[in-house]
Amino acid sequence: MRIALSGDRARRAYAAGVEASVDPGVSRERVWWLRAPLVLWSPRAVFAALRDESNAAAEARQEPILAILLLAGFSVVLGTSIAGTLLDEPSYDDPLLIAVWAFLGGAMYAAASYFFVGALLHAGLRLAGGEGAYRRARHLLGYASVPLALSLLVWPVRVAVYGEDLFRRGGTDTGAGNAAFEAIETAFLAWAVILVVVGVRSVESWSWARALAASSPALALPALALARAYGLS
Repeated sequence: MRIALSGDRARRAYAAGVEASVDPGVSRERVWWLRAPLVLWSPRAVFAALRDESNAAAEARQEPILAILLLAGFSVVLGTSIAGTLLDEPSYDDPLLIAVWAFLGGAMYAAASYFFVGALLHAGLRLAGGEGAYRRARHLLGYASVPLALSLLVWPVRVAVYGEDLFRRGGTDTGAGNAAFEAIETAFLAWAVILVVVGVRSVESWSWARALAASSPALALPALALARAYGLS
């Protein structure tokens, strides 16, 4: 006789299955480093593993999440309108200063996203009936940011094409080529947004509609960014 598992038991059983697929000889920290790229093609398994809210599991995730958010922050701040005018300022006469600015700005963006947007996500989850901790919501957001970290790879190509004009007003970084780069960056942002919803659905075992509703408070800021990118706001 087959007995249907309750929602909580089913979630625990699935998470246990995910953990069982990991080589027991690999440390927890290494497992979570390996899950960073894995979230791009097998997100459900990665997010299901976030159901383990033990201190040991949370500590093992901290370094990968920090690296993901810092790389994502660098990419995001380089794409802002402020970055596009840095070399017009006398105080930024050396392109190396842009790297310093990107590092500091990216770090601040990473911290704001981790705590503020993480709080919005946690609030949405609680309103939708979720019982996970604030820490888990932040970690979910961290792994959902992997596409934004990956988008940093576009910048060396973009700099090779346009050079310092990327950071000046009225440069050559216009036209179809620049529009293509911006479309790629927008696609990475949309990918991250989708991963947030997939993550909520996987962790909570909810329907798509409920997961989207719970994610909405945290997705409002990326949605505004997308609207601005397409000239809708």
